[in-house]
Amino acid sequence: MAVNDLLGGPVPVKDRLRGAGYLAEDEIADALVLADGLGKPLLIEGPAGVGKTELAKAAAAMTGSRLLRLQCYEGIDEAKALYEWNYKKQLLRIQAGDEESWDETEANIFTEHFLLERPLLAAIRATDPVVLLIDEVDRVEVETEALLLEVLSDFQVSIPELGTLTAHRQPLVFLTSNATRELSDALKRRCLYLYLDYPGPDREREIIRLKVPGLDAALAGQAARIVHALRSLELDKPPSISESVDWARSLVLLGVTALDGAMISRTLPVLLKNKRDIERARSELELSGSTQLAPGQPKLAHPRKEARQHDPAGGRSPRAHTSTRMLPVAAVGDRAQQAGGTSSHYSEKTDAIIERARTCLEYRDPEGWRSLLARVPRFFSISKI
Repeated sequence: MAVNDLLGGPVPVKDRLRGAGYLAEDEIADALVLADGLGKPLLIEGPAGVGKTELAKAAAAMTGSRLLRLQCYEGIDEAKALYEWNYKKQLLRIQAGDEESWDETEANIFTEHFLLERPLLAAIRATDPVVLLIDEVDRVEVETEALLLEVLSDFQVSIPELGTLTAHRQPLVFLTSNATRELSDALKRRCLYLYLDYPGPDREREIIRLKVPGLDAALAGQAARIVHALRSLELDKPPSISESVDWARSLVLLGVTALDGAMISRTLPVLLKNKRDIERARSELELSGSTQLAPGQPKLAHPRKEARQHDPAGGRSPRAHTSTRMLPVAAVGDRAQQAGGTSSHYSEKTDAIIERARTCLEYRDPEGWRSLLARVPRFFSISKI
């Protein structure tokens, strides 16, 4: 069996992926090089819509390989993943050979001529360069994973009637998982591992500009920041990268030159595909007006604005009045990010601050709020409460 050297050559892998329309970090490029050089499958895990499947497609495009895709689902079996006998054709052959003995008939109908290839077997028997994508492998049952073990470890398939079929040349294999369940240790041992998460605003802006070259650079940056703000909300289905690209294309088609609250609200269904998510985004982001948004981070409305209480006389209750003077959660995030410095520092320390801020707002806790602000004194003032 020949081992692939699909990624060899003078051009760096990152540049070749970019030429195929995929912006890759060093970690991604290294994982591809190792998977190709070591001859091991690459297991890519992460939330839905972060570019796991697109990475496999880009790898096939940049290497000039044929892409074979096995879309996994609950209940998939050997007949859909590996191979199946063409029973109708076998029956016709049996009827045509009435004068043959059963041994002769059996020898004639169980041959490769009557075999229906499915993606796994097709990748094993391929003589040309092939990229095998096993998509959403976490959807299959644990028992079904056993079908993959022989293919992923030895790149061979055992068929009782034909024996063992070994790959002529080893395919480059990608497995994707949305982490809806834990995969078996046996499967993980046979793979290299790569985790992909949603990109930051700067990386998303680069992706948008690559995919939508007709979009203004400033508008691309603004769109990326808005998508990043939407993902920070507690949505059932955060917008994926492909949906942010579709949104950018929609802005070009609509002739938008600058985003305001009204335009974002009108085009939210391109980004969010759930009514509850759309309503939540409209309530937590200030999208009701038509004022043009500033180039910075989109401002979050008060998370509990709709829950403020009024007394019977028509005025605000004292506790509700206290809560309305608190800074928005977005301000806590922005200023804590400035205090933290790097984005990695922000992701490690600021999430806890934001969560504490939401708790203070929910329970109308001004003392807890003051204590929270004291943790980043350079950027907060008690007088603002």
